[in-house]
Amino acid sequence: MERMRRSFTVLSVTVLTLWASAAMAHFGMVIPQGNVITPEQKTVSMELSFSHPFALIGMDLVKPKAFFVATEGKKTDLLPSLSPTKVMDHEAWKASFTAKRPGVYTFGMEPVPYWEPEENCFIIHYTKTVLAAFGDESGWDEPLGMKTEILPLTRPFGNYAGNSFTGQVLRDGAPLPNAEVEVEYYNRDARFAAPTDYHVTQVVKADANGIFTFTCPLAGWWGFAALSTADFQMKGPDGQMKDVELGAVLWMQLDGWKKK
Repeated sequence: MERMRRSFTVLSVTVLTLWASAAMAHFGMVIPQGNVITPEQKTVSMELSFSHPFALIGMDLVKPKAFFVATEGKKTDLLPSLSPTKVMDHEAWKASFTAKRPGVYTFGMEPVPYWEPEENCFIIHYTKTVLAAFGDESGWDEPLGMKTEILPLTRPFGNYAGNSFTGQVLRDGAPLPNAEVEVEYYNRDARFAAPTDYHVTQVVKADANGIFTFTCPLAGWWGFAALSTADFQMKGPDGQMKDVELGAVLWMQLDGWKKK
C-alpha cells in the first residue's frame, strides 16, 4: 500500500509538472516603454529578456547574437548599446534609442540558442517590435529578413484593447502554412490571474498562407510566437544532435481609451 502511495505521489508530481510546463510558453521579449515616439519624448528605453510573460517566470538571456533597428530599408547595429540588467530576477539587457526623424522603426533581436532540457531541444526566438515616430506610419508591413518572423497585416501601433490583430508567419521569406501561433499577455505587475492553466497561453492556427487573426482583450503588451522546427540540428550537452525550435515572435502594445 505504501509503495502504491509513493507511486501515486510521483505520478501526481509528474503530471502537475508537465501540466505547468505545457501551460507556459517561452517568449523572447523586446519591450520598449511605449510604441509611439513623440517630439516631447524622443528617447525610448527598452528591455530584452526571455521568459514566461504571463506567469512572470524568467530565464537567463545571454548577450544576443544580434540586435538592430531597421527603418526605410536600412539596418543599424544596436548590439554595442546593450547593457546588462535584470528582468524577472534573471539576466537580461537594456538599451535606449533616440529617434532623430519621422519614421517607423522595427527592432529585431536574434538570441544565442537556448538549451531547454525539459524539451530536449534548443530554442531560438527571432523577436521584434515596431515603433512609430513623429506621426509617420509608412513601412510597418516590411519584413526584416529574419530566418522566421511575423509580418504584421494590421498596423502594429495605435491600437485599442479589444482590436483584432492579423499577421502572416514567414519562414525563409516565404509564408509558413498552418503554423501554430502561441499568444501571451505580459502580465506586468502580476495584475491578472488566469481562470485555468489553459488560459495562460492562447493558441491560434495560421491558414495555408500563414495568416492568422487574434483579438486582444486587455490593454498592455501582447506577444505572438509562431513556432516551427528548424531544418538543422545542433549538438546538445550530451554530445547528441538535437532539434532546434524556431520562434517568430512579435510584441505589440494595445491601449485603453482615455477620458477627457
